Amino acid sequence: MKGLSKLFATGLGVGYSPMAPGTFGSLWGVFFFYYFHSFSPLHFRMIVLGLSLFAIVVAHVAEKAFHQKDCQKIVIDETAGQLLTYLFVSYTFRNLVLGFVLFRLFDIAKIFPANWAQNHLPGGLGIVVDDLVAGVQAGLVLWLMHRLNVV
Repeated sequence: MKGLSKLFATGLGVGYSPMAPGTFGSLWGVFFFYYFHSFSPLHFRMIVLGLSLFAIVVAHVAEKAFHQKDCQKIVIDETAGQLLTYLFVSYTFRNLVLGFVLFRLFDIAKIFPANWAQNHLPGGLGIVVDDLVAGVQAGLVLWLMHRLNVV
């Protein structure tokens, strides 16, 4: 169980990257959006919800296996947050790229309530929810950019 949790938590190993493991974890979210964008909105929402719940459980187990709080090798949280960013927009190459950039900015900045979630929620919840908040923040900015015809 711990071995599988580490495998999924590290994004099939990209979390072991010596440089920018979170960015590589986010790229899994970009890939999933590219792959699942043709699904119905309901099915896409179910995938995002399922991945988010799965990420919480996997991150919780992996954190214990790594013996380190919010271990940098755990990147499934970035994958879930990145995918959530795209929940607000349709698929275009521009949305794919802008969503990636915005999510990375919000994930790094940890704007409230993301910073609160990271610091106060235990285990897998603390690991994943801050990235889900960043995904909502990035997704709303991306959506607003489209509504205001900025992009």
